[in-house]
Amino acid sequence: MGSTAVVLYLVLQLIQETQASFGNCIPRKTVKYQTGNINTFMREGLSNVTTLLVSEETDTLFVGGRDAVFALDLNNISREIAREYWFPTQERQLECIRRGKDEMRCQNYILFLHKINDSDLYVCGTNAYHPTCDHMVIHGANISLRGKAEESRGKCPFEPTLKYASVFVDGEFYSATSNNFLGTEPIILRSMRNPVRTEFQTSWLNEPSFVNMEIVHESESNPNGDDDKIYVFFTETAVEFEFYDKLLVSRIARVCRSDLGGKRVLQRRWTSFLKSRLSCSVPELNFDFNIVQDIFLLRRKRWQDSIFYGIFSQQWGRLDISAVCAYGMKNIQEVFSKGNYKGPVTVEHSPVKWMVYRGEVPVPRPGACIDNFARSIGYNTSSDLPDKVLQFVRDHPLMDNSVNPIGNRPVLLKRGSNYTRIVVDRVTGLDQQTYDVMFLGTDDGYLHKAFNSDGEMFIVEALQLFVSPEPVRSLQLSSGKGMLYVGSLSAVVQLPVAQCGRYVSCVDCVLARDPYCAWSQSANECVLLANQTGHTKNLIQSVKYGDASSCHSVENSVKKCLFTLGNNVHLKCVPLSNLASVVWTFNGRRLQAEDSKYLLYDGGIAILNVTMDAAGFYDCLSVEKSKGKEFRITMARYALYAQEKTQEAHVIPTANKHSKAGAESFQSSEQPSLLDEAANQKPVDSQSENLLLKLLGTGFALLFFFLLLWNFYKGHFSLPWKRREIGSKPTGTAGLGSPALATEGSGSAKNCSAPQMNILC
Repeated sequence: MGSTAVVLYLVLQLIQETQASFGNCIPRKTVKYQTGNINTFMREGLSNVTTLLVSEETDTLFVGGRDAVFALDLNNISREIAREYWFPTQERQLECIRRGKDEMRCQNYILFLHKINDSDLYVCGTNAYHPTCDHMVIHGANISLRGKAEESRGKCPFEPTLKYASVFVDGEFYSATSNNFLGTEPIILRSMRNPVRTEFQTSWLNEPSFVNMEIVHESESNPNGDDDKIYVFFTETAVEFEFYDKLLVSRIARVCRSDLGGKRVLQRRWTSFLKSRLSCSVPELNFDFNIVQDIFLLRRKRWQDSIFYGIFSQQWGRLDISAVCAYGMKNIQEVFSKGNYKGPVTVEHSPVKWMVYRGEVPVPRPGACIDNFARSIGYNTSSDLPDKVLQFVRDHPLMDNSVNPIGNRPVLLKRGSNYTRIVVDRVTGLDQQTYDVMFLGTDDGYLHKAFNSDGEMFIVEALQLFVSPEPVRSLQLSSGKGMLYVGSLSAVVQLPVAQCGRYVSCVDCVLARDPYCAWSQSANECVLLANQTGHTKNLIQSVKYGDASSCHSVENSVKKCLFTLGNNVHLKCVPLSNLASVVWTFNGRRLQAEDSKYLLYDGGIAILNVTMDAAGFYDCLSVEKSKGKEFRITMARYALYAQEKTQEAHVIPTANKHSKAGAESFQSSEQPSLLDEAANQKPVDSQSENLLLKLLGTGFALLFFFLLLWNFYKGHFSLPWKRREIGSKPTGTAGLGSPALATEGSGSAKNCSAPQMNILC
């Protein structure tokens, strides 16, 4: 029993450590919706946006929605260039409704938009559960359908909510979808030229949910004379595992582009179809993410250097955790070209089991493309392959080895967010290192910008894209324009890959660790690094370490605030980022959490029932750690002192004005000039300041005594035992040296107003 407890303790400790290192990756900044920084396209007739197509050559963004295709200006998507409606016929709609579908689904949902050339698009839609494809002609500022619609069973889904994938390559259309109305016949199809498809067998495809399809030009500079590959990503019900419930697994499958099918066996079927499990897990905990949500191929000049990035979620357990895993081409190739096969084996008194195949593998290798070796032994096309090879690959489409991610672990693990879409951009920093920046859309309408540096996960920011929460359904990147294009059900938004001007100080800019941004000492602003070619000497950037030591300190102005004895004073301040904590000092000394006079809450500090001892200088420091180093920046400075007259608390002229923290100070000509001088000095714990405040307090003591008596007499103040605290309730009770609740923004407006019982500064 004792050993069991020790093991359980160690497991729980490992879980906590793993969650601390992986799951607590929170965005450094949270940027709420701002209309001025995002171009939005919303029009009557635009709904159910399902696909976006970026055409940098024609500066056009094509948008596929319900019953329509829109052409937008790629530089400013709020400007519509053209639109073309494509409605199903009334007969099609009536037939669709008769077959049990509702009227809303019996529309034409445009799901595929593929560019053939600068003047021609290939467009496919559900067409009231009668999938149809057509060519769309682009002429000037107009787009129009050619009017030669063709029935497209197997090319385009019947059901608009069904997941699908497709790619258009040199006149060949590859698609992964369902081949029938009921959605029970999954298919991976090549159409137009040399049609070939998968077998309708559960060993090939078992209730798949397709995600993406990509071509990799592996024939380029290939010493083995290998063929280009089409890779397909999907989630399906596993056939190889026995479980009490259906177990889902992520798959990567591939076929050869030159595959023509077999001569007798596998006629017009893929002879090169192989699939493998796509693994994404936390090895220490055997923590599997078995559902793939989206895949993005980061293409490089050498296809061997290209990387697949994927978003994964769990079938069971915590469903609010998303993982991002990256896969290199070398590992993928090894699994398919050198890995073992799995096959069904009949076991006595048991259903069919899938076991590793230990027998002799026929030659040439089943599922391999026609390469130099195959040609050297007389096999020039797939139709030349012997029946023994084709029968083997028909019965053994599954590889035993899994495709494991780079580093054998996720590059990003995020708790509390469900990622839906991903694109990745490779950026060169000031240190000449390359960083793969991931842009991740969420199911509640946010966009996360993140990267992984030497195993450390870092989310630069979370940006709210829409006024109300909407899932990100499509996401496209234009590296040439430095723009992102995001589609939801009812809108399309455009935003730059970086908005460096959002960082108002050097420390904020460098701690952001944004590979796109650097602090310009000459311009005294955070600038886009790509625009600073040849002018890098005056720039500061630290993507790997977030080291802001090179930044010069900036003095903050002092905000002066009056108080009345016995009131509560609220001093406003927010931390620089979600990763920062707030520390308050009084006359240079750190305030202690145990002191009942102070209450730290989300957005500031409350000084309760103020006395003359509360007069002095208060500093709000934002403390942020990066790679073991601690950086402090003063967010706000206050000089707090008693007022001469009670009525002044109601006539402070800047009560409703806002200014950035430390940017400007409130000046009052009615205050003693001696305090004005003191307010401009640094808040240090000096005896002279305390003496000054005590002398002033003593000088006004008698005056306050009579004024308070007069206020009690007039009913302005209740008696102490009847008085109730008035004002906003603090939102947190964190200690004075502890982090405040996470808030966004690097600078908050500072007010100075004085209600009857609470003074807000």
